Amino acid sequence: MPGSSFELAVRQPFSFARCLEYMARSPLESLYEVRGSSVIRLVRAAQEPEQGYGPVRSYLVEITCPDDEALYVRFLQDEPGSGQELEGVKRYIREWFDLDRDMKHWHQLSSGDPVMGKLAAEFYGLRIIGIPDLYEALCWAIAGQQVNLPFAYKLKARLAETYGESVSWEGCDYRRFPDPSALAEADIAELQSLQFTRAKSAAIIETAALMTRGELSRAGLLALGDFAAAEKALVGIRGIGPWTANYVRMRCLRDPGAFPIGDVGLQNAVRAQLGMDRKPTTAELKDLFAPWSGWEAYATFYLWHSLY
Repeated sequence: MPGSSFELAVRQPFSFARCLEYMARSPLESLYEVRGSSVIRLVRAAQEPEQGYGPVRSYLVEITCPDDEALYVRFLQDEPGSGQELEGVKRYIREWFDLDRDMKHWHQLSSGDPVMGKLAAEFYGLRIIGIPDLYEALCWAIAGQQVNLPFAYKLKARLAETYGESVSWEGCDYRRFPDPSALAEADIAELQSLQFTRAKSAAIIETAALMTRGELSRAGLLALGDFAAAEKALVGIRGIGPWTANYVRMRCLRDPGAFPIGDVGLQNAVRAQLGMDRKPTTAELKDLFAPWSGWEAYATFYLWHSLY
């Protein structure tokens, strides 16, 4: 029945307030709502299937964390009808907040660092807020190519509103990003009408078709056993380059060493932190990130957050 709940323990250090602060950075976010000291989201229960996408159920949850010791997750409408679905919800949330990450080495690397030390102290307990669903991560990265962040949010919202599932609760609509099967046979003109470019439309449809046929999946990429191999597989898909692949490695595949070095936001953040009068070069970025080897994703995430 609605109102049932469960707890998820978290590794320390963890700050739910810092996570919510990041999640509330844009009023244009369409897939969850930060409401006070909680976040509400429509979560897909089923695990990513081995072959294709069949009918699945989604559940509206509210997440709080009053003591930073455990997440308290409450079902606002229906609750899972099976243990497998419940485990799917739990796994999604653990991935979303990167709850299983051991942060000790990161804090050892960043403590006292002339650049990252200040940010690591300011954002202490912040985890990389992930995108557990591979198709959502790919579409978000594709949408964000060569456009500003507000417009990327609008493009994502249009996809969710046009092709995604939604439920209503207390006068608000909550949407879930569409499954790839909803776009596998879409027409390029349909997406162009939502203001996607032709190239982005083609990439979104092609990745949807690959995933629907079971030729591309998060599980399959992780099974390659090497994040570099996963990146190689991703850049072999039309419309996905190194930046997009590293973004997906960082936000979806949970590679702490992912490094979207060509990201304009990252370059702007480094420029601001170092007081530079120009953007850093690729060589300068590599030198700057060398002390954070293996944790480039967290360094990038904290630098991004410094811009808001």
